[in-house]
Amino acid sequence: MRITADRTVCVGAGLCALTAPAIFDQGDDDGLVEVLDPAAADDPAVREAVDLCPSGAIALTE
Repeated sequence: MRITADRTVCVGAGLCALTAPAIFDQGDDDGLVEVLDPAAADDPAVREAVDLCPSGAIALTE
């Protein structure tokens, strides 16, 4: 599985970066999600971040 992020949907809430800071960050210019490690889908914090994302911008894909 891989982590994907749709920056056109992201609202910049930052819950992903707070939940899994080693995997997600926010852009300096726009505050939108940035995936630091797309292959870290096995990390339990990633699933929590996906569930917490208010806009549904991040997902796990096969």
